[in-house]
Amino acid sequence: MANYPVNKIRNVCLMGHGGDGKTSLVESLLNISGATDRVGKIADGNTVCDFDPEEIRRKFSISTAVAPVEWNDCKINLLDTPGHEDFSEDTYRVLTAVDAAVMVIDAAKGVEAQTIKLLEVCRMRKTPIITFINKLDREVRDPLDVIGEIENVLKLQCVPITWPIGMGKTFRGVFSLLKNRLVRFTAGEERLSRDQEMIEGLDNPELDRLFPMEMPYVRESVELVQGATEPFDIEKFLAGEQSPVFFGSALTNFGVEPFLENFLRLTPTPLARVDSLTNEPVDPCRDEFSAFIFKIQANMNKAHRDRIAFMRICSGKFERGMEAYHVQEGKNIKLATGTQLMAQDRAIVDEAYAGDIIGLFDPGIFSIGDTLCTGKKKVQFAGIPTFSPEHFARIEQKDTMKRKQFVKGMEQIAQEGAIQIFREVGGGMEEVVVGVVGVLQLEVLEYRLNTEYNVEIRMQQLPFEQLRWVQNDPDTYNLRDLDLTSDTKAVEDMKGNRLLLFTSDWAIRWAETHNEELKLSEFGNI
Repeated sequence: MANYPVNKIRNVCLMGHGGDGKTSLVESLLNISGATDRVGKIADGNTVCDFDPEEIRRKFSISTAVAPVEWNDCKINLLDTPGHEDFSEDTYRVLTAVDAAVMVIDAAKGVEAQTIKLLEVCRMRKTPIITFINKLDREVRDPLDVIGEIENVLKLQCVPITWPIGMGKTFRGVFSLLKNRLVRFTAGEERLSRDQEMIEGLDNPELDRLFPMEMPYVRESVELVQGATEPFDIEKFLAGEQSPVFFGSALTNFGVEPFLENFLRLTPTPLARVDSLTNEPVDPCRDEFSAFIFKIQANMNKAHRDRIAFMRICSGKFERGMEAYHVQEGKNIKLATGTQLMAQDRAIVDEAYAGDIIGLFDPGIFSIGDTLCTGKKKVQFAGIPTFSPEHFARIEQKDTMKRKQFVKGMEQIAQEGAIQIFREVGGGMEEVVVGVVGVLQLEVLEYRLNTEYNVEIRMQQLPFEQLRWVQNDPDTYNLRDLDLTSDTKAVEDMKGNRLLLFTSDWAIRWAETHNEELKLSEFGNI
């Protein structure tokens, strides 16, 4: 893949509730752009982004995958995020690295719980949102009903760019409100633009001849929606207040090309990230290199058995073998190998420019949120918060002879951010407490330890429900002197940060009211 300057790069994540069709939409975009020669299907276990055996078995994403596409002399980094709430922390981290989001909604189910949560994160970050209403090839709800629900539940102003004609068995195509033409759909075919039939004008008599039953309602709906919605405003879109809406069927490759054609026009070029040391934005066009790590994943490709750190370049240029200052470690390091990621596949990158997302070989020196930079004036980007787990379990290996593999596996998976490891204050790794956001992460942990590290474990669920980081100075504040409930447990994480595990809100209130100087935080790495 060619190198692209900052004004030719787009970074976008696909987000939404599980099963809404994010991975299928990525498959369609890859196919239409020419990156692949077929459209993979989740049911067949052959999609580009859901390559992990556990994802194939469960038939949903459990980790974010990067899939770049080239379109109209630009590079679009698509980040396919998990929709299941148990793996939502991965999605939250990815949102720090992108400049826009595509909200995928199932036209039959409408707005669902996880979509609401993710929209709130986007709103806090003022992330521009494009909406793709999916699965029009099935029997779904009235488009006006879905649009109304988005506006009422998500408080997001919608501006339709395309509009469907029919649904399910009577799905006839999508009408472009911008170009005033219909792209006709033929069931059972996955067709590209060179094959598609175009019919110009909503009042074209040919539409009445072809679709006599659908067109009166379509014209009425289009007239209603155009009269009820404000014109598209690029400033409101970039502020996250207004969303252009597209309709289609990712599974059949239909309605996706009009979406892709408008994508480059709508989405912003890579935006400046703020230097937390000065609170000033770092200009992407400045010469000095700067970047941050937003994701780490081990064993993506079973042939390599290594770890890759996902890096968003914020300014300057990456060059293979360059030296950069690792802010958190306080020293210069050599960035020996950069890789262009396509899900689990990779290719060596000699150089990459501001705004791009690439992978770095990680020998164990990077953590999520780390900053890298060059030049005399150092920069540091804000750390990515660690969220408080809601489920806890005691973990130990069955075979004590495999302690080395157990420790390596636990530490590597923890460094990915998939789990959090806690141990007795001053203790070792013989027995640890694992905290996760969702209970399915414990199942995935057991599976990965077994298949990737050949370690079998014993797991005991624990009654703790909440965790708080202790903010007091460890040199002057002794946890043993605290007045706590008998079921509250003091632990430390892998970096030596001290924490308290609680079984209830009441136990947290007890700790706060009976220890006046105690300072607790729901988030780590702030």
